[in-house]
Amino acid sequence: MEVEHVDFVSVPVTDMERSTAWYRDTLGLPQTGDGGFPEFKLGDNAFLYLLSLEAIGSSFQGPHTAALALRVPDVAAARAELEGRGVVFAGETFDTGVCHMAPFADPDGNALMLHRRYAPQES
Repeated sequence: MEVEHVDFVSVPVTDMERSTAWYRDTLGLPQTGDGGFPEFKLGDNAFLYLLSLEAIGSSFQGPHTAALALRVPDVAAARAELEGRGVVFAGETFDTGVCHMAPFADPDGNALMLHRRYAPQES
């Protein structure tokens, strides 16, 4: 199988209006669509799609707990910006020796993180 591109990732939410405002206004992601399921542009290759599971005949079973890593130019600067907008991070920024990571969550508890790899990729 050849994957050409990541089109979108779905994030389950319990309050569409609150989550739309949070992803748009707090995170500052560009909103590219609505139609009942808002989409937000993630960099140059993917979209984040808010999903109300009740609207498709299911129910919210809990948040995503495996973090969606958002690559940013500078983790410390992005973290400071988001903290200024009220985002609470889960502890200190991690330096793994390869990258910096700063975990946080959306209003429904879906795991996200700011990420920046600084070490060269191994071949």
